[in-house]
Amino acid sequence: MKYESQKVAYKYFLFATLLFALQVVFGLLTGAKYVWNFDPLIHILPFNTSRAIHINLLVVWLLMGFMGGAYYLVPEEAETEIYSPWLANFQLYLFAAIGVAAIAGYIAGWSWGMPFLEQPTILKAGIVVVALLFLYNIFMTMLKTRKWTTIQGVLLGGLVLLAVMFLFGVFFMKNLATQYYFWWWVIHLWVEGAWELVTAAIMAFVLLKLTGVDRERIEKWLYIEVGLVLFTGIAGIGHHYYWIGTPGYWLWVGGIFSALEPAPILLMVADTLKDVRDRKAGITNRIALYWAVGCAVMHFFGAGVWGFAQTLPQINKWTHGTQVTASHGHFAFFGAYAMLNLTMVYFALPQIKGLKEFSQRLGFKAFWTMNFFMIMMVLSLTVAGVVQVYFQRIMGLDYLTTQGYMRLWYAAFGASGLGFAAGCLMYVVDFFRLGKSTAKS
Repeated sequence: MKYESQKVAYKYFLFATLLFALQVVFGLLTGAKYVWNFDPLIHILPFNTSRAIHINLLVVWLLMGFMGGAYYLVPEEAETEIYSPWLANFQLYLFAAIGVAAIAGYIAGWSWGMPFLEQPTILKAGIVVVALLFLYNIFMTMLKTRKWTTIQGVLLGGLVLLAVMFLFGVFFMKNLATQYYFWWWVIHLWVEGAWELVTAAIMAFVLLKLTGVDRERIEKWLYIEVGLVLFTGIAGIGHHYYWIGTPGYWLWVGGIFSALEPAPILLMVADTLKDVRDRKAGITNRIALYWAVGCAVMHFFGAGVWGFAQTLPQINKWTHGTQVTASHGHFAFFGAYAMLNLTMVYFALPQIKGLKEFSQRLGFKAFWTMNFFMIMMVLSLTVAGVVQVYFQRIMGLDYLTTQGYMRLWYAAFGASGLGFAAGCLMYVVDFFRLGKSTAKS
């Protein structure tokens, strides 16, 4: 670690880790409602509330991880201290307070009602303030340097796009079709636009520092990623516009422009590994490299392959709104963004603590456990979705009757969720173990 202010990132990683664990807990509670006929929490925590908390915790902990990653990355790229560490800390606590208020509100029935954007308007205004403080701090830090890198540019572009797109989810609209039209400006253009740019920048930085690969080699893939996000990511929003009352040309646009954005990240990692083999470079922090490679692979299959498999309108008309969609959501979010945050944590945390060598055994156990059981969860939901399509959409059975044919796969999903939770617990223990470590003189 080159700059003292980079230590700000640790608090963000800490909050992100705790919220990640809490998200898994609510995921288990939500999944159990599919598995059990009897729901003792139905009057306290009904399915819609439990699901809202589960997915909102996902968004908040991912954003906190991105922010922590940015606060660690930017000083090294800009070769200067963070403009205002105090502002970075204040922004973190404000964001955490808004998150607590949102969760308490959902339990009390204080909700806007739109999935992922359930926060009442006053809390959304607070999130806008958090985003502005964050952008101001990052931009002022970058202005302090005479050196401008492609990684900084792509990261700043992604963060600005992330903040601007959120504004389209702040205002309530009376027409539901119009509301959902602009709702996708947040949901899609976040995860297949802004977040892809942030992912590419952070991944490029980690690979650059971890492997010593030439910067020019990394930057060429960043340019390709920016091009694909602008070309396919924006137009690809059309695959969400099939069935909400929009014009028919969106069937063509959505069907042609699809999930190509993960390709450059996968190729960037593959190219970097080839360079490492050619140079026979030794890498001490192997667990961070494993998370980086795993992120690229799972990102490609989760967002790319599983996304494209249900993108074409001829397929989507059957699978839309089924558990096939849920399988893609779990696969893509974990592979693309959760694993990115875990990559950054395992790269930055030893640096912050000054650890040149550390035990990676528990980290590898967490890596393999979480990835194996996430794949099992995805496969269980995929099969459940296919069963649902057949009995409900093709055979014409009602929703509840169809659910009876899916119970075996819900049970497999629940068991896999418990396995994933065990891997998450290993990671949490490893995080605090590393956090308490100090460099030996």
